[in-house]
Amino acid sequence: MGHASSQAAGAEHSAAKPLSMLVAAVGVVYGDIGTSPLYTLKEVFSGGYGVPVNHDGVLGILSLIFWSLLWVVSLKYMMFVLRADNQGEGGIMALTALARRAAAGRARLRMLLVICGLIGAALFYGDSMITPAISVLSAIEGLGLAFDGIDHWVVPLSLVVLVALFLIQRHGTARIGILFGPIMVTWFLVLGALGVYGISQHPEVLQAVNPAWAVRFFVVHPGMGVSILGAVVLALTGAEALYADMGHFGRKPIARAWFLLVLPGLMLNYFGQGALLLGDPEAARNPFYLLAPSWALLPLVGLSTLATVIASQAVISGAFSLTRQAIQLGYIPRMYIQHTSSAEQGQIYIGAVNWSLMVGVVLLVLGFESSGALASAYGVAVTGTMLMTTILVSAVILLLWKWPPLLAVPVLVGFLVVDGLYFAANVPKIIQGGAFPVIAGIALFVLMTTWKRGKQLLVDRLDEGALPLPIFISSIRVQPPHRVQGTAVFLTARSDAVPHALLHNLLHNQVLHEQVVLLTVVYEDIPRVPPQRRFEVDAYGDGFFRVILHFGFTDEPDVPQALKLCHLDDLDFSPMRTTYFLSRETVIASKLEGMARWRESLFAFMLKNANGNLRFFNLPLNRVIELGTQVEM
Repeated sequence: MGHASSQAAGAEHSAAKPLSMLVAAVGVVYGDIGTSPLYTLKEVFSGGYGVPVNHDGVLGILSLIFWSLLWVVSLKYMMFVLRADNQGEGGIMALTALARRAAAGRARLRMLLVICGLIGAALFYGDSMITPAISVLSAIEGLGLAFDGIDHWVVPLSLVVLVALFLIQRHGTARIGILFGPIMVTWFLVLGALGVYGISQHPEVLQAVNPAWAVRFFVVHPGMGVSILGAVVLALTGAEALYADMGHFGRKPIARAWFLLVLPGLMLNYFGQGALLLGDPEAARNPFYLLAPSWALLPLVGLSTLATVIASQAVISGAFSLTRQAIQLGYIPRMYIQHTSSAEQGQIYIGAVNWSLMVGVVLLVLGFESSGALASAYGVAVTGTMLMTTILVSAVILLLWKWPPLLAVPVLVGFLVVDGLYFAANVPKIIQGGAFPVIAGIALFVLMTTWKRGKQLLVDRLDEGALPLPIFISSIRVQPPHRVQGTAVFLTARSDAVPHALLHNLLHNQVLHEQVVLLTVVYEDIPRVPPQRRFEVDAYGDGFFRVILHFGFTDEPDVPQALKLCHLDDLDFSPMRTTYFLSRETVIASKLEGMARWRESLFAFMLKNANGNLRFFNLPLNRVIELGTQVEM
């Protein structure tokens, strides 16, 4: 009896777990794309594109949205991109690491793929600023329909909501995150219910499922056809978040949530709004809110505001995760990363990113003042990132997975053509106001490439005067210095040369520790390195050891904790016997061959303000000695 009941309980638990994962995935992953109905059709018909609000115009646009969601999200992302996980991790940087591995041995292709990844990452940050601004603005604009003369309060109220959202980031989202899932499930159910209500008034709107209406729209409006894709793409914003948040849930819960709840809710709502427009073309000023009965307007504004805050939260968290991956892979200077949950490793807070995003969001709200104006800037960053993702996935499918080209190439070309059309449709927006995310993206791309190139040049400059380790050990044997008890750990990028900190210490203090460890930290193109592969140890004799620690790009680089795994009789890493020696380089821009002077000066500034090894590697404050050196670039 007890056995049977435990089996029943186990079955109930196993059934409950996928359901809870699905609800959680809806809360975290689908906020961005889930709030798109707030502004997509409003922008299409009221955004100055000249789309007629008549039977053919409405059905043509709905057909475009319907088939775009099926092709881009259901097919490309669900069936292809989500399979290109890097040991379960997703996002543009994880995909770049995977593509870099796929192009091993092809230096030029590898470099091009990395550039694509960096462009996509830089544009993602631009998207991270626009999403909170447009989502919250569009939600609060519903108050203007409920109360006359309140329009001038929309911007101040939006700023209050957004600033409050950024202020609570440092406290973590673990507690309020529990509420995200049920709220977003309610949101999609309400979207579907509103859609059914609208469709019941004009069922003929369902004809838009036929792709012939989309084709006909292009034929009848050849000049407008491609440009209108710049507004239709608003229905796809947030597709990249599905992939970026895959590490939290895995592919299956995200895919199930999409096909069972999110896609039906979105489709019904878009068709419901379309049905409303068929009956009342004047409703184009705000078809989402006008679809609801008057008694439901205020509750719907409240629910929409909650949904847009959740959407903004997901994008901000995504920016934190992307930044950590970029830091570990060496494309961004080290920053202080604060963990906001003892249970969830992925819940982190990066102050520099948080405040930068907040400033960008506030400037966008003050500059554009309405979701309609902001929609003109939206799409450039999103479609750019989507295009880069397609290029990287194509490299992974053809080079790493080695799918038959006859099968893979036609589908991949189809993805590239559609993404290229959407990107081309958004290029004119750069002049109309879309320059903000592009400028932000260019600035971030310059920063990332400058940091990566500068770090390589710095290592090269230090190598020029480096003393080979075997020669140094031989000289120590000939003229042995005074040895003191304990273990000295010298952090160095080169494992076969003597660190500058070691030479400076020997020169000034005239002593050497009994055990000298040359420690190199290496980041792999995988998210996590298992403990058994964490370290390599080589003994050189005379108390000299080389230790290489391997970390993945989502691992916590805790050096003292990792060194505890090095079980060697000759090495003692006990806290009170171990001293860490760090070298802090001061870069001086010069006329030496390398980078342009302005980039050298920029790198010097970034290096000076980067988070040091001490905090980044979690070294004990009272056991660290830092020695400085000047390097001409």
